[in-house]
Amino acid sequence: MAPVQFAIPFGVFANRLTLRHWRGDLFGGLTAAIIALPLALAFGVSSGAGASAGLYGAIIVGFLAALFGGTPTQISGPTGPMTVVVTSVIATLTARHPDTGLAMAFTVVMLSGALQVLLGMLRLGQYITLLPYTVISGFMSGIGVIIIILQLPPLLGHGAAGGVVATLQHLPEYLREPNWVAVGLGLLTLAVIFAVPPKVNRMLPAPLLGLVTVTGISVLLFGDAPLDRIGAIPQTLPSLRWPTFSVPDLADMLRYSLMLAVLGAIDSLLTSLVADNISRTQHDSDKELIGQGIGNFLSGLCGGLPGAGATMRTVVNVQAGGKTSLSGMVHALVLLAVVLGAGPLTAPIPTAVLAGILLKVGIDILDWGFIKRSPRLSLRGTGLMYLVLLLTVFVDLITAVLVGAFVANILTIKRLTDVQSESIQAITGPTEGHNLSGAEQGILTEAKGNILLLKLGGPMSFGAAKSISRRMAFVKTYHALVLDLSEVPTVGVTAALAIESIVQDAIANQRQVWLVAIAEPVIRRLDRLDLHRFCKGSDPSMGQVYRTGDRLRALQEAWETVRSRVSCDRETVTRPRP
Repeated sequence: MAPVQFAIPFGVFANRLTLRHWRGDLFGGLTAAIIALPLALAFGVSSGAGASAGLYGAIIVGFLAALFGGTPTQISGPTGPMTVVVTSVIATLTARHPDTGLAMAFTVVMLSGALQVLLGMLRLGQYITLLPYTVISGFMSGIGVIIIILQLPPLLGHGAAGGVVATLQHLPEYLREPNWVAVGLGLLTLAVIFAVPPKVNRMLPAPLLGLVTVTGISVLLFGDAPLDRIGAIPQTLPSLRWPTFSVPDLADMLRYSLMLAVLGAIDSLLTSLVADNISRTQHDSDKELIGQGIGNFLSGLCGGLPGAGATMRTVVNVQAGGKTSLSGMVHALVLLAVVLGAGPLTAPIPTAVLAGILLKVGIDILDWGFIKRSPRLSLRGTGLMYLVLLLTVFVDLITAVLVGAFVANILTIKRLTDVQSESIQAITGPTEGHNLSGAEQGILTEAKGNILLLKLGGPMSFGAAKSISRRMAFVKTYHALVLDLSEVPTVGVTAALAIESIVQDAIANQRQVWLVAIAEPVIRRLDRLDLHRFCKGSDPSMGQVYRTGDRLRALQEAWETVRSRVSCDRETVTRPRP
C-alpha cells in the first residue's frame, strides 16, 4: 500500500507531510510532550510571564517550527538560554513600564522572530554556527550558571530578585531566612531527577516524575504550609498581544530582539546538527531559521515565550521513533490538549519544585566535558571560554559572543599568519628543502643571486601581506623576480595588494617579473590587478610583467634575460673609453 501523503498549501516554506512513519511520529511526539510539559511550566514561571506563557510558547513554536522548519525530527519550544534572555527583558521593561512592560516584552519576541525569518531569507543560516567551540562552550556554560543563580531565590522560598547581580546581592538575606519546606521540596525534586535510572527515564521522564511526586508530597504533607504555588492556568486559547512600543526604549528593544534572534538561531542550529547525527539526515539551516522565526513571531503575538530547538526533547523524539515533522506537530497538539483540559491540575505545583527542575536544566547546560579537559587542550582556549562565560553571566549574551568571536578570530588569524609566513620563501641560490627540481637548482646556481625566486604556498590572506613585504626587504640585489604562486589556491585582497606593491617596485627599478600561477581564482585576482599598467611601453629593459603556469619555464626565461643583461653590464664596464 502506498504511503499516504498530503501537502500543506501554506506557501513555499511549509513542509510536505507524510503518514509513512505515523506510529513513530505519534509516539515520539507524545514522549517529547511529556518531557516538555514540566519544562514549559518551569520556564514560564521563571520568566515572570506565568506558566501559561511557557505552555503557549511550547505549543506555538513547537507546531510552527515543525511545519515550516528545516529539521524534520526537531522539537522546538522554550529553552534555558532563551528563557534567560526573555526573563531579563521582562524584568527590565516591566520595571520601567509597569502597565505596558509585559506587552513590550512580547513585542521584543515578535521582533526576534521577524529577524530570524530575515536571517533565513538572506541565507545566513550556514554562517550562524561558524563560531569557535570555545565561544559556544563559554556562553552555554554561562547560561547554565545564570539559570542556577536565578533559581536560588525560589528554591529558598523567596520571590525572584531580578537579574544575576540583584540575586547575588540579596542571596545573604535569603540564606539567613530560608523557607525550609520550600528548600526541602526543591532539593527532593532535584534528587528524584538525578536518581531516576536511565531505563525508567526513557519510559517516564525524570522531570515529570519529580514534578508529580514532589507536588503530591507537598499537597499531602504541607498543604497548609506557606508555599508559593503557580496556580491554575487558563483553560482557553491565548488572546492576541498587539505590538507595543516606547520610543525611548526602542533601541533597547531592538538590541534584546537581536539577542534573542541570534541566540535562538545558534541554539536551534546546534540542535539541528545533533538531530542530523542521530537520525542520519541533513537539515536545511535557512529553512530552519524561517520556521523558528515564524513560530517565535506568532508566539509573541499570542503572549508565549520565545523558543528554539530543544536538544533533549529532540533526542528523545528520535529515540522514540520520530522521523518527520509530524512528530513535532503531535508534541504541540498534546500540549494544547493539556492546556485545554488539565489547567486546574497545575494549581498546587510549588515554585520550589519548578526551581529544582530548572536547577537540573542549568547543571546539564554547563559544558562539563570541555570544562574538565580545556586546560589540557589549550590554555588560550580555556581563558577565552571563561571570558565568554563571565561576560555572559555579568554583561549580556550578545557582548559575550561578539567579544569571544573577535578574540577567537584574532588568535586564529595569528596562527594562520605564522603558518603562512613559514610558507613564504625568498630563494636566490641553490638550496635544500624547497622542492625545486635539478634544472631549477641549476638555473639559480648559474644566476649567482641575480634571480630572486619568491615562493608562496597555501592560501594567502591579509595576515600574509606583512610577511611577503618583510621577505622582500632582505633581498635588494637581483635583476629578475619570479613570483611563484603555483601552490597558492587563493589570494586575499590585502595579500594581492602586497604582491602588486612588489611588482610595482620591481618595474620601477627596471626589473623583469614573472608570475607563476595555476589556480583559477589566483589568475582572476591577478587579472583584476592589471599589473601591466606599471610597465613603460614594450621595452624589456624598462621592466615587464610576464605570466606563466610553469615555474621552470619562468626561471629559464628569467635566466635568458638576466644573462643578456649581465653581459651588457660587463661589456659596458670593460669597454675602454675613447
